[in-house]
Amino acid sequence: MRKLLVLALVGLAAQLVDGALGMAYGLTSSTLLLFAGVAPAAASASVHLAEIGTTLAAGVSHWRFGNVDWRVVGRIALPGAVGAFAGATFLSSISTESAAPWMAAILFTLGAYLLVRFSRPLRANRAAGRLRSRFLAPLGLVAGFVDATGGGGWGPVATPALLVSGRMEPRKVIGSVDTSEFLVAGAASIGFLIGLGSEGFLLPTVAALLIGGLIAAPIAAWLVRIVPAQLLGAVIGGVIVLTNTRTLLRAGELGGPVPALAYTVLGAGWLVALVLATRALRRTRRARVTAAQASGPAPDPAVRPVAATEAAATASEEPRPLAAAVEG
Repeated sequence: MRKLLVLALVGLAAQLVDGALGMAYGLTSSTLLLFAGVAPAAASASVHLAEIGTTLAAGVSHWRFGNVDWRVVGRIALPGAVGAFAGATFLSSISTESAAPWMAAILFTLGAYLLVRFSRPLRANRAAGRLRSRFLAPLGLVAGFVDATGGGGWGPVATPALLVSGRMEPRKVIGSVDTSEFLVAGAASIGFLIGLGSEGFLLPTVAALLIGGLIAAPIAAWLVRIVPAQLLGAVIGGVIVLTNTRTLLRAGELGGPVPALAYTVLGAGWLVALVLATRALRRTRRARVTAAQASGPAPDPAVRPVAATEAAATASEEPRPLAAAVEG
């Protein structure tokens, strides 16, 4: 019972992070299961089965808060489901360990770009146009495959790529990625069912993760709506950088003081980026207030306000002071 309670709390925390940042539910949950000695295929299968419920709740919550672009969902979810099914089916025979450092390097670069992008004032990119299927379909296919074979990865692959495009609001990126993950999780679960059978799913673990995720889903959808895009982008960038640094350090077999030094430098850089993002957000808000005040309708001198007209009439009816009468 204690273990299941801990798993429920992990599911709650993972869904809060995933719903607010568009990533990390599968990564967090799978890491815990692997640490507990669960086989990789069984861990990924159980997490994806739980995600069917959590992503459905997250999708409904994001939709109610206006965080979903259904056009993007439709064009990324179906290829993602195909990739997830393929990855789940061949997980027992295909290893992604050799590709992990390359993927981590790509994500690290995207995360660093986000830190730089969101540490400066945001500007509308109206000339960019909409995201096209030739970009969304391959992205969904790769993200779905990585998600199923790695026990998580839909958010870490899809969210940064959509954010870097600069054509969607961060909250809509997160809401759309979380909503489309419902089909991805379902397709992965079907693939695992075919490849492993029903005994490949740890049902008590699935139930615990599901309960925690269902509780956190509406809270996370509300949180992503009120958090400013400037800060949200900087937070996501830092999470991506620090998360993939661990994979890169392990791939390079760097030990001793190197990991501590790397995390210290990156942590300091993340803090600086957050400070710059906060300042940029304040400057942007002040500029908007100033622009709104300047664009207000100018008073017409030919039209006198009612209050001023009444005051003038009242003043004309009152007896003038003696000095004024003499001067008149």
